Amino acid sequence: MAALARWCVERRLVAVLLWLLAFGGVTAAAVATGAAYSNDYEVPGTESGRATQLLEDGFRGLGGDSDTVVWHTTSGTVRAADVEQTMTNTLEKIAGLPGVAAVTSPYDDQGARQISEDGRTAYATVTFDDRAEDIDRSEAQAVVTTAEAAETDGLQVELGGTAIGLTESSGGHLAEVVGVVVAAVVLFLAFGSPAASLLPIATALVSVGTAYAGIELLGHAMTVADFAPMLGMLIGLGVGIDYALFIVTRHRRGLKRGLPVAEAVTNAVATTGRAVVFAGATVCIALLGMLILRLNFLNGVAIAASLTVVLTVAASVTLLPALLSFIGMRALSRRERRRLEEHGPEPELPTGFAARWSAFVERHPKVLGAVAVVVIAVLALPTFSLRLGTSDQGNNPQTSTTRQAYDLLADGFGSGVNGPLTLVTHVDGAEDKLTLDNLDATIRTTEGVASSTPVTYNTGGDTAYFTIVPESAPQSQKTSDLVDRLRTEVLPRAETGTSLDVHVGGVTASYDDFAEVIVGKLPLFVGVVVGLGCVLLLLAFRSLGIPLKAAVMNIAAVAAAFGIVVAVFQWGWGSELLGLGRAGPIEPFLPVIMVSVLFGLSMDYQVFLVSRMYEEWLETGDNRRAVRIGLAETSRVINSAAVIMISVFLAFVLSGDRVIAMFGIALASAVALDAFVLRTLLVPALMHMLGGANWWLPRWLDRRMPRISIEPPESRAAHERLTDVVEVMEKERQPDARDIPG
Repeated sequence: MAALARWCVERRLVAVLLWLLAFGGVTAAAVATGAAYSNDYEVPGTESGRATQLLEDGFRGLGGDSDTVVWHTTSGTVRAADVEQTMTNTLEKIAGLPGVAAVTSPYDDQGARQISEDGRTAYATVTFDDRAEDIDRSEAQAVVTTAEAAETDGLQVELGGTAIGLTESSGGHLAEVVGVVVAAVVLFLAFGSPAASLLPIATALVSVGTAYAGIELLGHAMTVADFAPMLGMLIGLGVGIDYALFIVTRHRRGLKRGLPVAEAVTNAVATTGRAVVFAGATVCIALLGMLILRLNFLNGVAIAASLTVVLTVAASVTLLPALLSFIGMRALSRRERRRLEEHGPEPELPTGFAARWSAFVERHPKVLGAVAVVVIAVLALPTFSLRLGTSDQGNNPQTSTTRQAYDLLADGFGSGVNGPLTLVTHVDGAEDKLTLDNLDATIRTTEGVASSTPVTYNTGGDTAYFTIVPESAPQSQKTSDLVDRLRTEVLPRAETGTSLDVHVGGVTASYDDFAEVIVGKLPLFVGVVVGLGCVLLLLAFRSLGIPLKAAVMNIAAVAAAFGIVVAVFQWGWGSELLGLGRAGPIEPFLPVIMVSVLFGLSMDYQVFLVSRMYEEWLETGDNRRAVRIGLAETSRVINSAAVIMISVFLAFVLSGDRVIAMFGIALASAVALDAFVLRTLLVPALMHMLGGANWWLPRWLDRRMPRISIEPPESRAAHERLTDVVEVMEKERQPDARDIPG
């Protein structure tokens, strides 16, 4: 690491130009190729997946995404001659657009049920050739433009559906701007130097911008969800600014101790830079743990987020040293530079609130540990009521056309119209057809079914389907209960004695299947991620207690963060106030992604806190002193880093996207709990209570383990050269954490 840092300092202009070239080149390539994101939740082998495949094979043109054009009259009815003529012409134009397979009009015989009872609302079904994940945005935009052209003063036209949702903007980059501005303010308050405050942000922006464009290119090679770039940016800005903060803090400490700029930079990268690489590796391992689930949808998210973390780490140990060498002594504030000139180099000792808090925790470990456990336990309680499912376009901002269409359909036809279920089966002979004809009546009388279309056969007569409209909304538990009722009670009875095998598909069914697959694989996934993280900490700190405590703390942080997410989004505590729509279930992919991200981020603070304690333990063998000094020296920078990360994450609530807002609140909650409750309260309290057992490792295991070091002894050479200076100043310094009796 030291050699890399020296190269970046000596060839600082080259290092900066290489990063700018990479950023410009990848961005240009992404702009030239365009985005190709895909939200494909289908899991091979599930019942909803088989239903979709049967529908595609048996009914060419019906396997594509189905969207709606909704119109509402403020006076008169939709059957009025002028309204009917306007909308009929509009639907004919839509039917002729590229990518559109079919349009079912309410003015045709097939669409008679698509006019509300009061006659003031109607909708047409627009079926595309492809699934939503394969539809070009321009094709969906052409449908929107054509439909909205029909709107007049007395005629409201709105559109809904997955493909239509692709055309709605995310509201710009307000979230990113707010997060960066808040981070800049916190950095300035921490450093007092404008130059030093801007460097972490500049480093993060270049690396995250390169990653954002890289994720767009990645979408052409594999399935990447449309929220992956925003998720990557959210994670990248948080960890990128934090990683740079840790290195700049170490660099500033070296300057205050009298080191030349080049040596201070090299020392910072060789010490804290190694910790950054180690922390980044734990985040990537946690994220890539999603690959063991073997779900295409999550594979793309895992690789996209890992790419962002890799680039932020790379920028922190290459671009940042080059920029630090450019600003020289301006990494210190004017007052700090003036003090350095007048009084010479000084050691930075843990005094003030950090030292007092560290001593307070040492004196009352049992009481403070109990308080921390109670806080985490209370916040984690809502997690037990976690319900995975799909939020729908009823959760979109009220001004969006998809939300308007959703509300018009719900008011005119009932909420179930927004998420119909599809029953598909292979048909073999007249007996099966007779059974299906009778099944139509059974379905209509099933609890939870609002209406059902008659059975429809393909031209070959070997495939048939029903469309069922539930009484409840797609995200409602009642709709999920209806799916289970159909699969376990209604359809098995109808299939008895026949060759029929009816599959239930549709939005709710596919999300429920997706959630079931994820929940089934979640224990294996969590075990692998936690296990790998423990192995890394075991190798770094050569202790059994440290990784075990880290695993428990990380699981606690995840559980408490999920409790907050459930309270806000599932119970609806404040979701409307935040502009995130009504209460609804938690997205089925959220637990896996959040476990990966939160476990990785939690490891960051564990590494930075315990590495300082471990260093002191190796030097003195005094556990109480090691914990006290480690907490006193790192708590301030950890808390500053946490405030920055929390600010960045919470800013993403402003994105207006429900999924991104879930990530933002979950990540911000976890970081806040991790930094202010776990790492600065519960972890040191436990370490004080356990004493020397914290660092115990069986000798046979110690002999067989490879030796790695986050901060190698040789990297402290510069510090050791200042021993004489420190001894001279010992009598004049203020009391610090080292003076507090153990």
